[in-house]
Amino acid sequence: MAVLSLLLLTGCGKDAATESAGSESTSSETVTSEAVTEKPSSEADPAGDTSSGTTESTEQSGMLPSVNIPEMKMEASAVPDTEAFRFVRDMKIGVSLGNTFDAYNDTSLKDEMDAEITWCGIKTTEQMIKDFHAAGFETIRIPVSWHNHIVDDNCTISEQWMDRVNTVVDWAVKDGMYVILNIHHDNHEEAKGFYPDRAHQAQSEKYVRRIWEQIAERYKDYDDHLIFESLNEPRLVGHKYEWWFPAGDPDVAESVQCINELNQLFVNTVRASGGNNATRYLMCPGYDAAPDGALHPDYKLPEEPKGYTGTVSHIMVSVHAYTPYSFALDLNGTSYFSIDRANGTGDIDSFMSKLYQKFIVKGVPVVIGEFGAVDKNKNLQERVDFAAYYVAKARSYGMTALWWDNNAFTGNGESLGLYYRRGGYFIYEDIVKALMLNCN
Repeated sequence: MAVLSLLLLTGCGKDAATESAGSESTSSETVTSEAVTEKPSSEADPAGDTSSGTTESTEQSGMLPSVNIPEMKMEASAVPDTEAFRFVRDMKIGVSLGNTFDAYNDTSLKDEMDAEITWCGIKTTEQMIKDFHAAGFETIRIPVSWHNHIVDDNCTISEQWMDRVNTVVDWAVKDGMYVILNIHHDNHEEAKGFYPDRAHQAQSEKYVRRIWEQIAERYKDYDDHLIFESLNEPRLVGHKYEWWFPAGDPDVAESVQCINELNQLFVNTVRASGGNNATRYLMCPGYDAAPDGALHPDYKLPEEPKGYTGTVSHIMVSVHAYTPYSFALDLNGTSYFSIDRANGTGDIDSFMSKLYQKFIVKGVPVVIGEFGAVDKNKNLQERVDFAAYYVAKARSYGMTALWWDNNAFTGNGESLGLYYRRGGYFIYEDIVKALMLNCN
């Protein structure tokens, strides 16, 4: 096999990453992925209304073209008939609440609680959560950065920050949604959180253990609607192979082993906390959370600890895949996608097929915690087609997927927003319709 340039399809930093020089192109049978990061979104109303809160659709106001919503007919692959896969099926389709609790600014905030609005411009409300659910999203991922809310050397989380996150979790749980809670932007060295190499092993283990001890204690009586995700896109931040790696690189090989150990520590910590955490569903990524990170030969899914009382393991693989990258996330890439052309759909087919063969047929569920496609000069039909195809393909393999909604609609950054939070309505209703029509 040719050396893979791991151009990872992620979406969780601050500046758009560029394809690494000298990376090798791959055939349609090779999953290419690229890491990208979010920026604070513009607060100008993308529909031109900054005050009225109108619910008039952008199609009606003439800003977006009318589109066709394709209904994809895909043959379902065989999926194990276990409670774990029934659980993933019930998660249906989801959304990640991006640029919200994951935002961080380590030096300039006078009030730590302002972090919530630093990137998205507005605090989350219960109505926002209800609107996502009413639109058909059954799962919401709440990414949280914790390192800038630590109050002592023992990694104690600020009580007011923990309470605020808890408030939003409770809104979603009360409304009947599945909720994914994680450790997010705590991976850079300056955060003094986790950094997956041997030089930072002791620090990383202390951080991961202490954060999950506190989260697990807070939520141990919550039912299975609450899911924990160990780490967001664990990687060697700042390394030349942060976002892609050639086979056999020793630094990345070491990092993969460290990630395996941190994932196992996470599982052990949560399980030991008791209550419903003893069998709670847990998600664990590989390097970068990319498909190729999970497909890496050295990636090892954690084991349930001795004494686990579940009938099957409740540990799931977590991946992020903005695929095909050139269309989905590369701001300088193509705006074209067609469900009838393999140069777009082939990359989606390839990475999902590989995950299916490695994990799903062996009884391990897979959750795609982030995907999406940025707006490129209102290429709405292409984005609708992409959403329909992507979700239908994922569901045919027994996976669920969550769109990264960062409340960004304008400017030159990653415009992945669907729901305009200040106005209280969906700008891209047609994308939402495509997701819902094809997620069964």
